[in-house]
Amino acid sequence: MTNSLDAYLVLSGILFSIGMFGFLARRNAISMLMSIELMLNAANLAIVAFGAFVPALRDQASVIALIVIAVAAAEATVGLAIVIAIFRNRRTPLVDEYDAMRQ
Repeated sequence: MTNSLDAYLVLSGILFSIGMFGFLARRNAISMLMSIELMLNAANLAIVAFGAFVPALRDQASVIALIVIAVAAAEATVGLAIVIAIFRNRRTPLVDEYDAMRQ
């Protein structure tokens, strides 16, 4: 199979779909955070693929990919801190139980 932009975009779409399904189907907060990370990595793959196949976007794509990686790291850090704080309070990682905290 030749290297083409279509193959990378299809792979990126598949990874994003798996991440979206994982986010919508799971009730565990850690699994939801992992699914968000998978979706961000799929977007990164698409950005890097466009940068590799469109010469005018080569430098900008790598900068955008690094920014997405930094945002993903910050999201994982803040998300895990929130999940750990709630787990210490409620003793469950299930998202359905977090709704009860409003009362």
